Amino acid sequence: MTSNPHLPHDKLLDLLLDVVCVVDIEGRFLSVSAASERVFGFRPDEMIGRTAYDMMHPDDRDASREIIQRINSGEPSHDHENRYIHKDGHIVHIMWSAQWLETEQVRVGVARDITRRKRAEAMQAALYSISEAAHSTADLQTLYARTHEIIRQLLPADNFFVALYDTAQDELSFPYYVDQFDTPPPPQPLASGTLSAEVIRCGKALLLTPETASHRLTQIGTATGKHSLDWLGVPLIAGADTIGALVLQSYSGAVRYSEQDKELLQFVSSQVATAIERKRTHARLEFLARYDHLTELPNRALFLDRLQSALQRAQKDALRLAVLYLDIDNFKQINDTFGHATGDQLLREVARRLKHCVRESDTVGRLGGDEFAILLDNISKREDAILVAEKILVSLSDPYVFDGKTLISTPSLGIALYPEHGLNELQLVALADEAMYISKRNGGKRYSLADSPTVAN
Repeated sequence: MTSNPHLPHDKLLDLLLDVVCVVDIEGRFLSVSAASERVFGFRPDEMIGRTAYDMMHPDDRDASREIIQRINSGEPSHDHENRYIHKDGHIVHIMWSAQWLETEQVRVGVARDITRRKRAEAMQAALYSISEAAHSTADLQTLYARTHEIIRQLLPADNFFVALYDTAQDELSFPYYVDQFDTPPPPQPLASGTLSAEVIRCGKALLLTPETASHRLTQIGTATGKHSLDWLGVPLIAGADTIGALVLQSYSGAVRYSEQDKELLQFVSSQVATAIERKRTHARLEFLARYDHLTELPNRALFLDRLQSALQRAQKDALRLAVLYLDIDNFKQINDTFGHATGDQLLREVARRLKHCVRESDTVGRLGGDEFAILLDNISKREDAILVAEKILVSLSDPYVFDGKTLISTPSLGIALYPEHGLNELQLVALADEAMYISKRNGGKRYSLADSPTVAN
């Protein structure tokens, strides 16, 4: 033990697992026992002359100063905690017992490393927090942000991102990306050569440090992207599938990641993967309840809901709107001749073309079979609806090419206007439907306006 010549020296202190130290009123180390190297990573001679604040976690300095002032005023402390930065960069949690010796004008302290206990507590807290977030957050983006907050409480996480992999599309995306240097990368295939893609491909955690990077990158092969000093990625595994990765990066030598950090992040990732899958399943079920699974357009229930909301706005603000109803003139013949797979392709293409014929504020819905409806919200005059109907006739009458086969298909349309033809959603849809059948009876490939008088609610 290195000591001040004016202080007692006891070799037995060097055998203790806890660190015994003596500091002056400014917090400068005067004497430190040998356990400092095990706890802080610094030998006693490396700590002598330095202040405790030099090695203390920046976020804990102000609170520690207040405690130390009380100790120096004669109030001993038996169990205050703070964090120190280990010589290799990781965080060490310390519990202190300390007392001021007025006669000697020094403070004597005993530091116990409680990092393992704090880590276990943090992991348990993270488990509860992620489980709570999975049930309470409204969407995946909120869940990612909350996950980032939880990880920050466990590890340095200024640079953090979530990578997700869609197997069907072979698309690696980055829905949550926080980095001090880079912007979110565009979606890319799994063979993109990125480190996160490698984690997902092999389903194993990957830790790169300046000491190990060259060897690991040689094993992996070329990896694209900016190389940080420390890079830690762990897979998100749900059941038997690797659905993505959680990644931490450090560009500063003051923040280093270790094998223990890898284990901790892997523990968190297993909880996050379960939460993501639960959220995805819930979102998918909600989608299926309100959208048509083939065309991904709003279904009848959602279309009517949006129409009802639009009517409430129209009644309140004296606005106009229109409902267009259409079906495919020869759809049954196409299905019978070319098969249902081709019929499905046609319906998907019709949906795509319809969306290109209207504004973002309008709604295109599939009401069933080959029947579609369009809500034109807040139009100025009836001619606006007619203009859209003519545009749809041209677009949907263009030839369709599927698997080398060219199909010709045309639509029949009906138009109902608010307030001329109806005052509620069911009236408008029914009247537009009737007008559509008039178009069909007259040979198809045309539109007809509803001619019913306004019906009272």
